[in-house]
Amino acid sequence: MQLRTEPFVLNIGPVHPSTHGVFRMRATLDGEVVVDLEPVFGYLHRGIEKLAEERTYSGVIPLTDRLDYVASITNNLAYVLAVEKLAGITVPERAEYIRVITSEMQRIAAHLVSVGSFLNDAGAYFTPFLYMYRERENIVDLFDMLCGQRLLYSYMRIGGVSQDLPDEFLPALRKFIPHMRSRINEYDWLLKENEILLARAKGVGILPRETAISIGASGPVLRGCGVKWDLRKADPYSIYDRFEFDIPTGIQGDCYDRYRVRVEEMRQSLRILEQAVEQIPAGEIRGDVPQLVRPPAGEAYAHVEGPTGEVGFHVVSDGSIAPYRCHIRAPSLMNLTALKDMIVGWKVQDLILIFGSFAITMGEVDR
Repeated sequence: MQLRTEPFVLNIGPVHPSTHGVFRMRATLDGEVVVDLEPVFGYLHRGIEKLAEERTYSGVIPLTDRLDYVASITNNLAYVLAVEKLAGITVPERAEYIRVITSEMQRIAAHLVSVGSFLNDAGAYFTPFLYMYRERENIVDLFDMLCGQRLLYSYMRIGGVSQDLPDEFLPALRKFIPHMRSRINEYDWLLKENEILLARAKGVGILPRETAISIGASGPVLRGCGVKWDLRKADPYSIYDRFEFDIPTGIQGDCYDRYRVRVEEMRQSLRILEQAVEQIPAGEIRGDVPQLVRPPAGEAYAHVEGPTGEVGFHVVSDGSIAPYRCHIRAPSLMNLTALKDMIVGWKVQDLILIFGSFAITMGEVDR
């Protein structure tokens, strides 16, 4: 006998602990099944793009930290690359290596938070999350050693980086790399074939390959669909063309594939770090750049492969000491475009997991 039920609306957020930021979902349910979903943005709007117009080019760097605050280094890098392209500034060799090292450290740290949070959403209450935060603290200690900050680093500078590596940094990083590799193996032993995780994530929240491409998805969300696209290979920036690494991809674009891509990307980041540590030359860490950068009138776009996907900055100059316009391409916003189609038809508990598998940060969505 089939019971007749009336659809009702469940409001999730904007302060729900499983929404990874100040985000709201109005879900229409038939029993436990989601029949419609309305994502609601705008609760965290900061006006960063407008604020950038009132600051000097260097003064914008701290604003970029606060976009994806779990991956502030890669936000820094995307912005300074755009300004350097606009102003025709050359970056010293040593600074390029430091940028790659810090970016890959940041990628691992961000993926640890993403994977740990996702597993928490899947029902593995806190244990895997705390394990991964344990390793993230090691990376944060290295950043603390480097620039005295543990979250919002503002480390990149137009023409290089803010300061050189301290003497104890590279030995500590060399020690961390094999340690982190063994920890990833430990995660796999605990989780890769875990029966509950497979039941919760396999075949759930499938994003078709064609849809992912058409909406401009990027990062692990795109690569989880089997699309082998990574800007470090597809459009190499900095000195990424000097390193050997692979691009992990998924098969069908479900929650499990997105989780696996992030884990494998941490392994590839360790490969890049090993090569960069051995190759890094001596020399200057910042080019001869004036305190007040004044690019000629024009515009430039630069992008990097951030932990969440393609982070891009379009900067327009009118010849003054502040950007005339600054627009940010936020990967979390683009990836969220498919959220409704991926969730409709699944149950409430799957809604939380699917949303968690995107690993978004609302700071860059509501920028």
